[in-house]
Amino acid sequence: MKIAMIGSGYVGLVSGACFADFGHMVVCVDKDADKIARLNDHIMPIYEPGLAGLVKNNVDAGRLHFSTDLAASVKGCDAVFIAVGTPSRRGDGHADLSYVYAASEELAGAIDPKTVVVTKSTVPVGTGDEVERIIREANPAIEFAVVSNPEFLREGAAIGDFKRPDRIVVGSNEEWAKDVMRAVYRPLFLNESPIIFTSRRSSELIKYAANAFLATKITFINEMADLCEKLGADVQDVSRGIGLDNRIGSKFLHAGPGYGGSCFPKDTLALLKTAQDNETPVRIVSAVVEANDLRKRAMGRKVIAALGGEARGKKVALLGLTFKPNTDDMRDAPSIAIVQTLLDAGAHISAHDPEGMAEAANILPQVTMAHSAYDAAAGADAVAIVTEWDAYRALDLAQLRAAMRGDALIDMRNIYNVAQAEAAGFKYVSVGR
Repeated sequence: MKIAMIGSGYVGLVSGACFADFGHMVVCVDKDADKIARLNDHIMPIYEPGLAGLVKNNVDAGRLHFSTDLAASVKGCDAVFIAVGTPSRRGDGHADLSYVYAASEELAGAIDPKTVVVTKSTVPVGTGDEVERIIREANPAIEFAVVSNPEFLREGAAIGDFKRPDRIVVGSNEEWAKDVMRAVYRPLFLNESPIIFTSRRSSELIKYAANAFLATKITFINEMADLCEKLGADVQDVSRGIGLDNRIGSKFLHAGPGYGGSCFPKDTLALLKTAQDNETPVRIVSAVVEANDLRKRAMGRKVIAALGGEARGKKVALLGLTFKPNTDDMRDAPSIAIVQTLLDAGAHISAHDPEGMAEAANILPQVTMAHSAYDAAAGADAVAIVTEWDAYRALDLAQLRAAMRGDALIDMRNIYNVAQAEAAGFKYVSVGR
């Protein structure tokens, strides 16, 4: 099949490369000419394990192409995916749909009859209706269908998630469009990945409901961690004890500094705004958003407490800046709020991250970026592990301690245990233990 992917960011590029690997002919389109030029030179705009090799293999095989010409790219396509950004709109938290609607307007005069237009971007309920209206008003004679097909990709594991999904959700009421989507996903269907067909609006809501629920699990275990610290319990035991219940499950029950990234923060806000607009409060999600925002600042205060309650003039080394490992994504990363809390308290900050320092330097110019974890720790009064990169799971704790001036180790991801840390000479602080 011939597929066009409008938008060559995280979702569009990963999805396009994976579709090409299935054997489809794919063109990824983007208005950013520099990005397209870099992609044609096999230079990835994001860090995602395995993506560079996947893209190169399919470009070399002639199945994957990149272009800035939308009109030419969508000609003859069976399906055109809209995978542009939907960031939170300034001021009110609504999803900014301007890129989605602009793409729809451009597609209206360019698609061939019987094209399936697929919203892959995360969009509020009812967006598919508006996309259909835009195209139909601009080109009333053409036969087309608008389908919702949300993505469920975890950064750092996106290729595996795409090729071995828990489910594929398709929102459409038109049988011929469903047939096209079955053909698009045929390799996965043969591997028995379930395809769930729903109405378009249900499909749009599934994405938001899924992310809000996962954000709730993260926030719940973080609050249980706080309670564990007061009661003398161990949150890791609590997490395992409840996670073995099949009704609950063990995933997303790891205490830490709060959620961040490109999805959970903006999607929970967008769901809140949708609920408010429809006069249907979602109080649990509202509490999750508030608790998570407070959590990040609280982690900064945890570091200050480990310094004896005074951070002014002291040096703190942060290990890990991205919101999770195996990505360079800094969007809404907990490290940002932690850094601001420490700066407000008068601390000096050094940091290391295996992939995120270039982006972090733009967001956190007051932070000194170091070449290694040990360089970041040099002369530090405290070291805080913020992101659980594999590179930080087997640190030489004695070497780390020797590089420091102080002896505080704040482990926000519970990578180490008290015995290990104390044997190396640290005063060890973890989360919920």
